[in-house]
Amino acid sequence: MFKKVNRIERKRNKTGKRKKLNPWIPRIFNHQCYITFLTGCYSCLWKFRQWKKTKVGFCCCTWKEQLFCPCLVISFVLSVMLLFLWIETSNEYFNFDWVIFLGTGYWFYWSIFILSLAGILTAYSSLLLLLGLLLLWEGIELYLHLCHKILILLVILPCVILMFIICKFWKERWLVAGLSLQIFAPYVHLVSITVMVILFWPVAIYVARLEREVRMRRYRMTHSEKKRLKKCNVIARLRGLQVAVGLPFLLIFLSLCLMPLGIYSPCIQEKENLGPKPTLFGHRGAPMLGPENTMMSFEKAVEHGAHGLETDVHLSYDRVPFLMHDFDLRRTTNIREVQPESAFKNPATFSWDFLSTLNAGKWFVKPELKPFYNMKPLSKADKERARNQSIPTLADLLTLAKKERKFVIFDLRGPPPRHPLRHTFVRQVVSVILASKIEQHLIFWLPAHDRRYVRSMAPGFQHVGHLVSVKTLAKNNISIINVDYKKLFPNGLRDYKAANIRINVYTINEPWLFSLAWCSRINSVTTDNIGLLSQLNHPHFFMTPKFYMFIWLLVDIISVLFIVAIFCFHWRRETIKEKLFETSSTLTDTQSRSENEEDLHIAMKPARVVESPWTLAALYPALSKSGKEHQGRFNFAAPSKKLVPIKNAVTPLKPGKHDIQPPMPTTVFELTQAPSRQAKSKATFQTTLPTLKVDKPTMPSVEVPYP
Repeated sequence: MFKKVNRIERKRNKTGKRKKLNPWIPRIFNHQCYITFLTGCYSCLWKFRQWKKTKVGFCCCTWKEQLFCPCLVISFVLSVMLLFLWIETSNEYFNFDWVIFLGTGYWFYWSIFILSLAGILTAYSSLLLLLGLLLLWEGIELYLHLCHKILILLVILPCVILMFIICKFWKERWLVAGLSLQIFAPYVHLVSITVMVILFWPVAIYVARLEREVRMRRYRMTHSEKKRLKKCNVIARLRGLQVAVGLPFLLIFLSLCLMPLGIYSPCIQEKENLGPKPTLFGHRGAPMLGPENTMMSFEKAVEHGAHGLETDVHLSYDRVPFLMHDFDLRRTTNIREVQPESAFKNPATFSWDFLSTLNAGKWFVKPELKPFYNMKPLSKADKERARNQSIPTLADLLTLAKKERKFVIFDLRGPPPRHPLRHTFVRQVVSVILASKIEQHLIFWLPAHDRRYVRSMAPGFQHVGHLVSVKTLAKNNISIINVDYKKLFPNGLRDYKAANIRINVYTINEPWLFSLAWCSRINSVTTDNIGLLSQLNHPHFFMTPKFYMFIWLLVDIISVLFIVAIFCFHWRRETIKEKLFETSSTLTDTQSRSENEEDLHIAMKPARVVESPWTLAALYPALSKSGKEHQGRFNFAAPSKKLVPIKNAVTPLKPGKHDIQPPMPTTVFELTQAPSRQAKSKATFQTTLPTLKVDKPTMPSVEVPYP
């Protein structure tokens, strides 16, 4: 005989070996473990149990938990705002760290620390919010653990403190965020449309489920007025939830689709209108490639194509102009090693003989004192060169600029009180510049003090103004302004361009800010990151209006089609479920109705009982069956007429010898299980028959099936 092949047997490979299924896959990846993971992370309950699921349209948690739901949302919003603000203001990280250094005397990447903190807070709050939404999706009642509640409050606290500090002391950072939206608004629009399409999937499922719940409740609605009123209130609540979920989503989506009508981005323009690339001024040279305000830094800036050099000038006590930015020597020199007690003194209080002996480059090589977190590593030759740098004089810088024909712009720091040049420091600097024999048009004169003397002594200097009105600039015969980029764009950039005023903005290190300046037709920028910006040959995020219009319409049409398709899919799916529910409910009602009718029919029809020939009914056949009273399911009343028994009508039967059996005891019928209707009827009539007390054995009763 052939052995039958088991169809359930696992398929074999071509080699004849069975495919081995990893047993840990079904053990780990199942719905029970998924629910346990969600409740464990959200409620710290890692043991699986049958959770009570909430009904559609009803509250998902207790009133105590409802108090923390807004706190969770607020923590998420604040952390996202803080993270966005801090990412967009990455151009100001050095200034932030420098301000904290002035107060603490310790250099640290505080900006990166706050960025990491904002990222951690955002990740934590968004993860909790996601877990809560997944639990709501599974219909499980929300219960946030006490530790999470405390941590949520701790998330809100630093966010509020940092936002208050920014609003109080760094309001300009909000301007930077606004500038970033001018660049990224078209891309934010496209990304937002995509996110809304993705979010519409669960929204459509929830709205369709609410609609199915409404229809099912209407279908099951009773005729009682009290229950009808109560269920109508539930239906109104479900309809309200549909409107509360669907209407805001549609309004937000519609506003996003029409958002390009209100977007203004300088980078959306025709290629013919794009101006030339802004020229670059090295801010203190190239501080990412060498120690700031040293000859190495200025030479690196010249090597990377700097159009001009920017610096800060102090005057020593013996009247020598030298290059230094800070108002003390702690950060960029070894003054703490040479003369610690003089570390906090103004550099102008020292003589040039002492200043020339200080080292101005060893700090730059130390990893813990690097000024910029995104600096490229230095080569061995550059490290050795940096270690040997000293404080340069203004004459040294002018010699380099004269040789390379580079423009020079500088901030002139006024001497402190009791300085020999307290009131004549401008004249001393002008004399040094004239003594260097540099071409006068290469000097961008920025100090506003004593301009009349400067114009009389050096008429070839190009005077540079600040952010003042166009009329004031014209009155002072100034055609160049040097302004902070955070203040320029919101304050009349078009007015300056219309007056044909040349604009130099500072300090721009990020490529997106440089692209914004390029698209805005800015003439020049001052930067620390000259190595990167000098390599840009085209502005980032640039596009023509026709191309953006095409992308806008294409994304809107595709997103609308996707949303309609998703909605129709889920609506049809829930409609099919509703029809299946109605069909099953109809079949259930029909079966229950037929069973009730059958029970009623059986109850109304009299039962037939066939007794044993050895019972009293067999001995007295002339008696009517209705003359006996039986205790059981049916009671038969005796007739009103008196019946006379007929004698000698039936001869009693005598059993044969082979039929003699030991007497069987009479027992009471016991129900051990739920009997059927036929069995119950049979048992009832057997228990109502009287027990025969005879000495002779009885014959077993004959059972006749009920027709």
